Amino acid sequence: MKIITTLFLLGLTGYLHAQTQIKGSVQEENKSPLEAASISLIKGRDSLSFKNEVSDKDGKFSFPAIPPGIYHIRISAIGHIPVEEANFTIVSGMKILEIPVIILQKQNNELASVAVVGKKPFIEQKSDRILVNVDASPANAGTSVMDVLEKSPGVSVDKDGNISLKGKQGVTIMIDNRPTYMSGAQLSVYLKSLPSSAVDQLEIMSNPSSKYDAAGNSGIINIKTKKNKAKGFNGSTTLTYTQGKYAKPGGSLNLNYRVNKFNLFFNGGYTYWQGFQQLDINRNYLDPGTKNINSIFTQSTHMKFLSPELNIKLGMDYFLDSKTTLGVVFSGYQNNETDVSQSYISLKNSNNVTDSLVQSFGNIHGIWSNGTMNLNFRRQFDSTGRELTADADYIYYKSGSNQLFQNYTYDPDMNLLSSNTLSGELPSTINIYSFKTDYTHPFRNDFKLEAGLKTSFVATDNKANYYDVTGEVYVPDTTKTNYFVYHENINAAYINLTKKYGKWNLQAGLRVENTNYDGHQYGNIYTVNNNDSSFKKSYVNAFPTAYITYDLNSNNSFNLNFGRRIDRPDYGDLNPFLFFLDEYTYQAGNPYLQPQLSTNIELSHTYKNKLTTTLNYSNTQNFFAETFEQDGHATIVRRGNIGRRENGGIAVSLNMPLTKWWNTTIYLNVNYNHFTGELYGENLNVSAVTGMGNMTNQFKFTNGWSAELSGWYRTSGIEGQIMVQPMGQTSAAIAKQIMKDKASLKLGLRDIFYTQQVKGTIDFQETEATFHNSRDSRQLSLTFTYRFGKVLKGPQNNHHSGGADDESNRLKKGGNN
Repeated sequence: MKIITTLFLLGLTGYLHAQTQIKGSVQEENKSPLEAASISLIKGRDSLSFKNEVSDKDGKFSFPAIPPGIYHIRISAIGHIPVEEANFTIVSGMKILEIPVIILQKQNNELASVAVVGKKPFIEQKSDRILVNVDASPANAGTSVMDVLEKSPGVSVDKDGNISLKGKQGVTIMIDNRPTYMSGAQLSVYLKSLPSSAVDQLEIMSNPSSKYDAAGNSGIINIKTKKNKAKGFNGSTTLTYTQGKYAKPGGSLNLNYRVNKFNLFFNGGYTYWQGFQQLDINRNYLDPGTKNINSIFTQSTHMKFLSPELNIKLGMDYFLDSKTTLGVVFSGYQNNETDVSQSYISLKNSNNVTDSLVQSFGNIHGIWSNGTMNLNFRRQFDSTGRELTADADYIYYKSGSNQLFQNYTYDPDMNLLSSNTLSGELPSTINIYSFKTDYTHPFRNDFKLEAGLKTSFVATDNKANYYDVTGEVYVPDTTKTNYFVYHENINAAYINLTKKYGKWNLQAGLRVENTNYDGHQYGNIYTVNNNDSSFKKSYVNAFPTAYITYDLNSNNSFNLNFGRRIDRPDYGDLNPFLFFLDEYTYQAGNPYLQPQLSTNIELSHTYKNKLTTTLNYSNTQNFFAETFEQDGHATIVRRGNIGRRENGGIAVSLNMPLTKWWNTTIYLNVNYNHFTGELYGENLNVSAVTGMGNMTNQFKFTNGWSAELSGWYRTSGIEGQIMVQPMGQTSAAIAKQIMKDKASLKLGLRDIFYTQQVKGTIDFQETEATFHNSRDSRQLSLTFTYRFGKVLKGPQNNHHSGGADDESNRLKKGGNN
């Protein structure tokens, strides 16, 4: 038996030594590495793959332990012409076979830019970010950008539309590398009315480098809108009809014309979004000593909204020469939103007997518009990547909200006891100026230097004029009328160094930001002591970042990164005005709200560019969140600094083809949140474990047919004082390429089982509350897209960004979409 075992081991050892490792690399025409190219090893005259690999970020690939035989290689990549190499022979005793560098040419034939649509995977996992290719998912047809975010890996959206990443709020949202200058609430209104057909890709970065603004303690999500710079005239148009409880039609048009030294582009869209929201609240008011129930409050509110929105982007690039580009971009949108609500409120005693009934009617008409102008410059000094860029931005926001609230109080027999009517006018303007410049200089021996400067100025002007209405008489309400102005200046500088040592890739950076701001609450002219108050502050923060990557072999890569970030309050959160939702629920600002600072650490492992596992930890000081304060039977909602938050978690991402026609992407994330601090005189010490999962199945059939089945689920979790119950969503879609692949039809059904409903509990002071929030989330969409024009050969210029990386994310506006 020992002799047989020895002979077997000797034979196995000889067989393994007889096998050969095949190594090679793939490059673009400009000699730059081509990542994520598919390499198939074909044996003999077979047409099927013997083995498959994907090129890494350096364009390299490797096939280990290949037995003797005759082989050839087939290489393909999105947007490139496939290549099939000639046969080669592996003989016994050959240890390593080096394949000459393989060059892939880009496709430049007519409508080449169109031909690759749908071939990209929906989710791409990169070393420093996750990419979401919007058009790759048929289920995205007819949806909004917010809908796409909700099913993106690691992203969650709460009951008010605030966006979290890996269980942490404070995400900075950018559009085309520029800030949106909106808070979570206002951004929710915009993203829910922005059609996903206007967006090309989402970039999700949980720990960005020092090149980016330090704002956003949980990372950055960059929304890249569609823009084509291919030579010639080309474009696309999309028409969508979505039916939930209410109809939601929309459309968009994308045009591009490039000739000689000019490139002109236009992107416009219109949506007529209608929907509803149903909110049910129950509050038990407790005795401070015994904690027995003193009284009970129940509320049922139905809100219907109408939100037509027009958005446009118009720009031009001028190529001074092959290395210098000047550009100008104008963009803007206007949203006219009308919200009509009706509430039924019951006030009961401790025995659950009704004391009084309240009917509340609300009508809010809001106009939100903005205009932006961006001037950009790019100079490439040589072919190594040395370049200088500059961006100057001006952004103007104007909003107005006309409000009317009518409240009627009845006894249990529906006899009218009292009534009151409140009218409000809330105009607001914001002016933002920003300039930044970035310099990149690659040196020899895989060393690169990046450095830059940025400055921004913000001025806001906000008025709240409230009136008590009796018949046709409007009397100023001096307790609510107010006037608030705010100014802010941020100056920043950064340096970022990158060096590669064999299998090691090191990156270190430092960003320093100086913040100066002042606010003045003027009160109103009607009172003797008109609540005039002001505040002013200046501070400097340093934000170091570090990244270490180790490529163990062609299959395994490790990454460790560290970063420090800041999250400043939204401009609206500093505004002390009261915003009335109904007679018993108000929103208010907090001019003394302080910024929160986070330290983030991540360790990740990637296997074959398909499976990525990440461990993360963050510690946030001066953490702020939505807080709840009781004032009689009324609840005041405002942002407040709670104290400290610790967050830790593990995330797993898998992108794997199950068959030639079926590809699946799975993302799982488990995170732990622990909040400690003091709020309204009470100690806060709460923690919870939250699990999240996303799954997308894409099916590609013959004759231009494709389909998708996807879904996401989130377990119960905690958000400051709020405990949110589990929720999820399932969607399906089918698509067909028509008209010789120049057009497509997509039919999708979103939230099939109507499970995207937010439920939770809130315990604060002497109040125990539960809530249930549902909206028009189950929707059937039909989308038609037509692509036209001719694409000519020519170099591409993909630079187009702006200089504002933080300020836009910090505006405030309500919305019930």
